Amino acid sequence: MDKPEIDANGQGILFSGNALVSLCKKADGQDSVFLLETEIALERESQVTPRPGQFYLVKSARSNVQFGRPVSVYHAQRTGPKKLRVQFLILQKGTGTQELCHLMQGDFVHLSGPMGNTFERLSGQQDKICICGGGIGIAPVAYFASSLPEKSYDFYASFKSGCYGLEHLRPEHLVVTTDDGSAGVRGMLSAAFSAETIKAAGYKAVYACGPEPMLAYVQAESQKAGVKCFLSIEKKMLCGEGACLGCTVRTKDGNRRVCKDGPVFDADILTFDKPDCKKRQPLPETEQPDLSVTIAGITFKNPVIAASGTFGFGQNYRGFFDVSLLGGISSKGLTLEPSPGNSGERIIEVASGDINSIGLENPGVPSFIENELPGMLTLGTVAIANLAGHSLESYVEGVRLLDKTDVPAVELNISCPNVQCGGMAWGIDKEAAFTCVSAVRKVTAKPLIVKLSPNAPDIVSVAVACIKAGADALSLINTIQAVAIDIEKGRPVFNNIKAGLCGPAVKPIALRMVYDVVKAVNSLPKAERVPVIGLGGIAKWQDAVEFIMAGASAVQVGTATFSNPNTMVEIIRGLESFMKSHGYRKIDDFRGMAQ
Repeated sequence: MDKPEIDANGQGILFSGNALVSLCKKADGQDSVFLLETEIALERESQVTPRPGQFYLVKSARSNVQFGRPVSVYHAQRTGPKKLRVQFLILQKGTGTQELCHLMQGDFVHLSGPMGNTFERLSGQQDKICICGGGIGIAPVAYFASSLPEKSYDFYASFKSGCYGLEHLRPEHLVVTTDDGSAGVRGMLSAAFSAETIKAAGYKAVYACGPEPMLAYVQAESQKAGVKCFLSIEKKMLCGEGACLGCTVRTKDGNRRVCKDGPVFDADILTFDKPDCKKRQPLPETEQPDLSVTIAGITFKNPVIAASGTFGFGQNYRGFFDVSLLGGISSKGLTLEPSPGNSGERIIEVASGDINSIGLENPGVPSFIENELPGMLTLGTVAIANLAGHSLESYVEGVRLLDKTDVPAVELNISCPNVQCGGMAWGIDKEAAFTCVSAVRKVTAKPLIVKLSPNAPDIVSVAVACIKAGADALSLINTIQAVAIDIEKGRPVFNNIKAGLCGPAVKPIALRMVYDVVKAVNSLPKAERVPVIGLGGIAKWQDAVEFIMAGASAVQVGTATFSNPNTMVEIIRGLESFMKSHGYRKIDDFRGMAQ
């Protein structure tokens, strides 16, 4: 069992709370590495100072991320009985670390820790040791080195370019390597460190932290030299206290928790996987990737489409950017007759998204054809008419009217309640979906995209039924049914009780459903396969890449536009840069590669 981390009075010796930022600046010569210094006001003198190798879970006090990031301590010192100064070196990678790297003096960070085990010299050992740090992994080993007697160790520091994090070191020998030769020896750690180096210097132990390939190399060379080796490894975490078992690694001695049994491990029990993919070569500077995609015979200049219900009829956001840059625009959801939408509260913000109950307020198909469609067709992008209906007759008549227009495609929203079947949505049941799509297919030759409901018990069977009924493409997912309660009034927020959840919160669910549907589509005879358009929580270009790698031919973006009107343009640019850097000449080069 884990030992309780408490003092003599039974109170916790760890700290969890806000700490004052006293310094945040770029590390010398680095664009993406920052030194963050915090001042912690401890509640009790018995709360501990972090030891070399330990880490805190760190996040900005005002943050868009839910969990703290595990960050190793770079330096720490007690400045008073209940005052502690802790420094971190942070590599700017994702949202959480980006927030930390742009804090100002006087801001606050939330810290929990110190956590994990520590670097320890072998019992009774006074012989010289070797310490290796690679990149941001320099932080914990530099803190360890600063705790050792001067000149009792040699230090090897390996970087891509330049060097940082060495100011607290007092080694006998300091060796620096850089990939670009900007400091020290040109090359990776292997240019200066090997089993022969260990033997020649007479090191009795090796300690290291850095990227996994470097750690695997240090482990192998230490074993060749016959000396003990201790490695600090990194893993994503939730609790940091060993409770959730989310950060386990497989070792020769079974599963071990990085947060509690590590992060420092005896290298003898660790196994490292070989890289499972080769790094792709970027496109030549003179070559531009082709972002165009073809869906149901329609060519889109890129795979980014404005989702229905979030972009009006294409005019609302023209004041922010050139909407002709988009691959396409799906119109506000239309019904045959005008609809006033739902009464009462219509939207609330929730964690990573919103719940909405708009209720398909729209001018009706005839008015759309006369007043809105002409403008949509002049926007320089593919216009798609999104059609909803409560009865089979309204779907059929709506499509019949649209078929007489120049709109390139119809997106059929089958998430609406089927009044002929007691209010159950057309898209919930495969037979009902087949009936609806079949009837619509008979009255139009236009490309028909069917938008699927995530609330179906078996969305895959509904997807296959829609294909058999004549769908030319599928789009998914629509919003997920959700409920919110007004705790002051003691009743549901929305008059209809249930409403639609959307935004980044639904992305993993949407991605799973797209993945499953694409897999099912790919199992059909080749002549029956149709393109899939993915949507649900897409907010950045990385999300779009995930959906495309899951097999989507295109993506739709909705809620994210409310947060940042330029989201879709940024996604298009991000896709282009990603394709250039990874050597993808067209979308199909990486579409479905994760299947």
